[in-house]
Amino acid sequence: MKLLVKFNLVFVAVFLLGWLATGAVTRSLLDRHAQQEVLQHARFLLEKALAVRSYTSSQVAPLLETQMRYGFLPQSVPAFSATEVLAKLQKAYPEYSYKEATLNPTNPRDRAVAWEADVIGEFKKTPETKEFVGERDTPAGRALYIARPIRISDGACLRCHSTVDAAPKALVERYGTANGFGWQMHEVVGAQMVSVPMAVPLARSQQTWTTFMALFSAVFVVTGAALNLMLWALVIRPVTQMARLAERVSLGEADVPAFSAQGRDEIAVLGQSFTRMRRSLTKAMKMLEGTP
Repeated sequence: MKLLVKFNLVFVAVFLLGWLATGAVTRSLLDRHAQQEVLQHARFLLEKALAVRSYTSSQVAPLLETQMRYGFLPQSVPAFSATEVLAKLQKAYPEYSYKEATLNPTNPRDRAVAWEADVIGEFKKTPETKEFVGERDTPAGRALYIARPIRISDGACLRCHSTVDAAPKALVERYGTANGFGWQMHEVVGAQMVSVPMAVPLARSQQTWTTFMALFSAVFVVTGAALNLMLWALVIRPVTQMARLAERVSLGEADVPAFSAQGRDEIAVLGQSFTRMRRSLTKAMKMLEGTP
């Protein structure tokens, strides 16, 4: 087996091991980074929802107090406003979904489903928990979600949710007396939730990984070609020439040209040694020929 073939076999083996190891580590890091990027966008949506809730509570609701005497206006409810605004925003980010899941909501659309109720239950068990991140299976595939507790921290909320008698008459007439009452101060009544399919971060990760590995492979190919060219020019070619000259000398040819060795590297030193050996051999042969 020729030296260049052996070199390429070793180089390809090293490349494959490096490619597999780099691919596995890079994919893991990219998946984690893509997930964190998606969670960052989800946290931004949650902060936006909180800002809408605060704006509605402090500035919109007071302006609607007069109208509320004659009819209930859901636009005065912070949770309703946040849900509506995020629904509009979802048109630009269709992969994200937002919901203010509540165990005992006034508006039936906010009622928590089973898995949402489990998350809210965890917030109730550990009041110090400020955020929960998890994954769940959906009919559309695996989904990533982030949740924050909805805790009654403003006494104004209890005006509509403490008892039926204390609630605005317009609200009771619209939603009835069965739901949305009995809330207590500092109680966790629900959770803000943003969900996104895992396919979104995984697709981003896959695209980045494919591009990176393609570039990584291209670098190896270019490096391999450069090393092959350098090995051939600096090692294979001079050694091959030296071997041919040595074979001619071994066959007794007297007009074998001298090996041209330039530089101070190992090949040049070997070439100079070969030239000296050839000269010594020629002198020895002449001395032997002149001996009676």
